[in-house]
Amino acid sequence: MTKVFLKKKIQNRVMMGHPWIFGNEVNNIEGDVTAGDTVEVYTHQGFFVGRGYINPQSQILVRLLTRNREEQITEEFFYHRLLKCWEYRKKLGYTENCRLVFGEADEMPALVIDKFNDYFVIQTLALGMDKWKPAIISALHRIFSPKGIYERNDVPVRELEGLPQQKGFLGAPFDTNVIINENGLRFHVDIENGQKTGYFLDQQDNRREIQHIVKGADVLEAFCYTGTFSCHAGYYGAKSVLGLDISEHAVNTARRNAELNGLQEVCKFQAVNAFDVLKQWAKEDKKFDVVILDPPAFTKSRENIQKAITGYKEINLRGMKLLKPGGFLVTASCTNLVSPSVFLETIDLAAKDAKKKLRQVTFQTQAQDHPILWSVDNTTYLKFLIVEVS
Repeated sequence: MTKVFLKKKIQNRVMMGHPWIFGNEVNNIEGDVTAGDTVEVYTHQGFFVGRGYINPQSQILVRLLTRNREEQITEEFFYHRLLKCWEYRKKLGYTENCRLVFGEADEMPALVIDKFNDYFVIQTLALGMDKWKPAIISALHRIFSPKGIYERNDVPVRELEGLPQQKGFLGAPFDTNVIINENGLRFHVDIENGQKTGYFLDQQDNRREIQHIVKGADVLEAFCYTGTFSCHAGYYGAKSVLGLDISEHAVNTARRNAELNGLQEVCKFQAVNAFDVLKQWAKEDKKFDVVILDPPAFTKSRENIQKAITGYKEINLRGMKLLKPGGFLVTASCTNLVSPSVFLETIDLAAKDAKKKLRQVTFQTQAQDHPILWSVDNTTYLKFLIVEVS
C-alpha cells in the first residue's frame, strides 16, 4: 500500500486527532498515487498514524478513516461503521429522524447521511468516499431495509474533488415528499429539492427551547425557510406568529406545515426580503415579544468572514430594535467559520449599538445527533442563543 510520510513540524495536529492531512503537511510519498485509493500515513520517523483515502486534486490530500492498524478499509468496514453510528443515535434517543452519519465526527470524513423515517439521504463529498458509495448503500440495506435512498450530491464542494454535481435515486424511485414527526408536530420534507438534504435536523433540539418564552406572545421569525420555528411557536401557545422568507417556495411549504398542524390561523407567512423588512419595521417602531433569527450561512470562505460578522451584527441589531422591553431574541448562526466566541461577541456589540441590555437564557450548539469532536473545529458549527433584551 502507498505510504504517506508527514513533515515533522506540522504532524502534531494530525497526531492530536484531526483526520485531514493537507498537501503542504506531507514530506514524501512512497508508491503510486491513484486518486480515491486508500493509503497508509506515517510520522516522519515511520510510526503508523492511520489509513485514509487520497486525492492529489484536493487541498486536503488525505482524509483518515481509521487509526487502528488492524482495521482494513473494506465493504465490511463501512457496514460496521454505519452500525456503530446507528447504535450511538439509538442510545441518545434519535431513532425516527436523525443525522445518521456526521462526517468527521463519526470517523467517516465527507460522508453525510440523514434518516427521515424509512428514507435516507446521502452525500459523498469527497472522491475517496464517493468510490465507496456502493458499499455504503449495501450497508444501509443490511441494517435498515429502507423504503428509499436518495443522493443529494448537488453541492459545489464536490467540484473541488474533481467530482460532478448530481442528485437522484440510489435504487427504486419513491415519492420524495415525506412527512416527519418532530417534538409533537408534523412537517413536510422535500428530499429532492429542499435545502441541503431536505430539512434542518440540526435545530430539532433547539426548537424545543422556545417553549416557555412564546406563550401568549407576538412572534416574528425572519429567514423562516419552511416555518419550523414558527410552527413550534404556534404549537407552544404564541398569540400570533409571522414568518418571513425570500423564497416563495419555502413560504408555501411553511403555510402547508402550519395547516398540517392546524396552526394556519396563528402562523402567517410572507415572501419578502427579511433584511429590508427588518430595517423598515425598526424605523416604523413595530414591536414583538419574541424575534427569531435563523439565517442561512453568510459565508463559506475565510476571505468573507468579516462580511459575515457584519451581517450577523446588522440583523441582530435590527432584531433587538423590534423587541418590546423584556422581549426575547432567539438567534442562530450556522457559519462554521464564525466561532462561538466571535458569535457571542458580535451579539454583544449589536446590543451596545442598539443601547440594549442582554440577559442570557441559553446558549447551545446543534442537536446531539450531530456530535462534536473537540479535535475537529468544524464539527462545532451551529450556535444557538436566547437572550432577554431590555
